[in-house]
Amino acid sequence: MEVDSVLSVQGVEVDPSTRRVWRDGTEVRLSRKEFDLLYALIRRPGEVVSRDQLMLEVWQTTFWTSAKTIDVHLGWLRRKLGDDTRHPTLITTIRGRGLRFERRPPAHVRQSQAS
Repeated sequence: MEVDSVLSVQGVEVDPSTRRVWRDGTEVRLSRKEFDLLYALIRRPGEVVSRDQLMLEVWQTTFWTSAKTIDVHLGWLRRKLGDDTRHPTLITTIRGRGLRFERRPPAHVRQSQAS
């Protein structure tokens, strides 16, 4: 049996085998769905994951129980990870396409951090 290795992107570490998460070395406690949502995104950094894919992977459903389900869980997840909900640098929304866990902060953030 293959053990899933720890994923690490932008200071967020996810251990799928123990379902534990750290941000910059500090453990972050997530609900089951928050973890599943984070894992669905961080395991393919830089890729846009559609809302349909997320509903299937995280909620095991092909229909939208509520259009806000993903948004609500995403808001909780961003807050727990310390990602600015108005100007996120970890998980960005790609309008009309889905969500993406960024490999590195968006360019506008890197530029402001450099100055």
